[in-house]
This record gives sequence, C-alpha cells and structure tokens, in this order.
Amino acid sequence: MELDSNKILITGSGGFIASHLICKLAESKNCQLKCFVRYNSRNDFGHIDNLPSQISKELEIITGDLRDPSAIVNAAKGVDIIFHLGAMISIPYSYLNPKDAIETNVMGTYNVLCAARDIGVKKIIHTSTSEVYGTAKYVPIDEKHPLQAQSPYSASKISADKIAECFYKSYELPVSIVRPFNTYGPRQSARAIIPTLITQLLEGNKIINLGSLSPTRDFVFVNDTVDGFIKIAESQETIGEEINIATQTEISIGMLANNLIQMINPEAKIICDKARIRPEKSEVNRLLGSNNKIKKLTNWNQNFSLEEGLKETINWFSIPTNLNKYKSTLYNI
Repeated sequence: MELDSNKILITGSGGFIASHLICKLAESKNCQLKCFVRYNSRNDFGHIDNLPSQISKELEIITGDLRDPSAIVNAAKGVDIIFHLGAMISIPYSYLNPKDAIETNVMGTYNVLCAARDIGVKKIIHTSTSEVYGTAKYVPIDEKHPLQAQSPYSASKISADKIAECFYKSYELPVSIVRPFNTYGPRQSARAIIPTLITQLLEGNKIINLGSLSPTRDFVFVNDTVDGFIKIAESQETIGEEINIATQTEISIGMLANNLIQMINPEAKIICDKARIRPEKSEVNRLLGSNNKIKKLTNWNQNFSLEEGLKETINWFSIPTNLNKYKSTLYNI
C-alpha cells in the first residue's frame, strides 16, 4: 500500500520517535500529515517545535488528550491511515502513577481504535514495546514469546496490544502491532539510558549515576525504527500481525556505558544509584529481539550499527542548544 496521496494522523506527535517519523514522511512521501499533540496552555508542541520550518509549516496540528474520545474522533476525521504512537512511556513513572499508564495507554488506545473502526481507515499502526515480553525466556525473542507484565507500564501496553488484536479479529480493523526494541537517537528524552549517559558525560561529570549494569538490551537507532514503521504500513501482509523492530544483537548496560565513556570522557567512573534500580521482580534482565518476521514481510534492513547510531546521537547532544534542554543532575523518571 502506497502512503502517497493519503491523509495520515500521527498520535503522540510531540514525542521522540513520532517527530522522526514526521520528518521521514514529510521528506519522502507525498501525503498530508495531521499531528495529534497533548494539549497544554503554553502552545508547546514538543519536538514538533524544533523541526525544520519547511516541515512544521505544512503540518496540521490538533491538540487534545488520548483519554478523551471526542478529541480523537475530531482528530481522525477524514484520515486514511493512523500511526498510533501516543502513550505514557516511562517505566519508573508508572510505578508511582499506574493509573496514568492504564488510562492513557489502554483507554487512549481504545479510543483511537474505535475512531479508526468508525471512519473506516485503510490501516492503523499501533505501537507496542519490547517491554511486553519481560525478561527473555529464550533468545532471540520472536513474536510468539510469552507476554509478561513486569511493570505497570508493560501491563498497560500488553492490554493495549490485546485490544488492538481483538479489533482486528472482531471488526476486521486493518491493524498492525509494531514492537520496537530499545530505540535511541537525537531528541530522545532523558528518561532513557543513552541520553542519561551522554548528557552526564558531555557536561564533564566524573561520576556517572546509573541503575543496574547487568541487564542487556537490543538498541535500534531511530532512523531504522522509523523505516520499520513505514515499511510495515506499506505492506498488506502485516495486517493482523505483531512485528518486532530489532537488530538481533544485544549489549549490557555496563558495557554500553563503558563504550560511551571511552567515546566522550575516559576519566569518568560509574556508580550505581539505588534510586534508579527497578524492583527485583520488575527488572527486565534480557531483551534480544528477532527481526526475522519484519524481514520476511517487508524489505526492512538495519542501516545503522550501534557505533554509527551512537556517534549520530552524540553529535546531536553536543550542540549546546540541544544539551541545554536537559538536566543531567536530576533523575528523570
């Protein structure tokens, strides 16, 4: 399915991955983009505010809240395709406020699915997360791996995925469930491990505060993640499917930290901050994803190695106006 000449709604448009998706669609596809952004009284549209003017001026921006069904219905009017990326994404925050995760991720997704069904979209791309798998029972983790709710966040995303699945089976809604593994890159929020490391190092900190060092993750550069979203949207074979976006390689948090230290500030040392450690039964110790399915159903391939992606990310954070937006001394939940 071609995306050209379609009207596309992107929820969570002010966020990290969505902002890169907007740029890619604007630059490579002849489509109209509607951007749903969570309302605030400051007219702050998140990362959309930092996009090139030739892109941002062409966007139709709609403010509202995923939890408000009327706001979603209004945003979805006239659209052909929906990329649903809007979510409450922080795991530590979900420990403190599980209700927020449930209402935003479960009911917000339900509202988007209802609107998609009622207007008869050509396709909806629902964003899941590798966190739904929990600690790997086997590797690489394929889409048949059991789902394990090891945090309120992952529980809310599992629930949202299952609602999306039931809309496909009950109403024949053309939905694809996308499971990105640990995406990183320019503009990522400080709640994630790579920006946490890079910002502390670039500001010259000699002591780097981290949580657990032993867990492993499968890190995907944001350009590759966005490419996966688009290729999944374009393929009819992905309808009704759950699909990983993964590199099928893993690295421990400790090794990742040491690599970044060598790249930025070799004199820095790591200390474990207890406040950053997840509850024992909630820690996801290993995430290593299989990318066999996405390669089978689409022509997606990884284009950025971890080293290449980290260099791109460091370069972006090294620009003072970008680095100044982050507070490396605070633990961002």
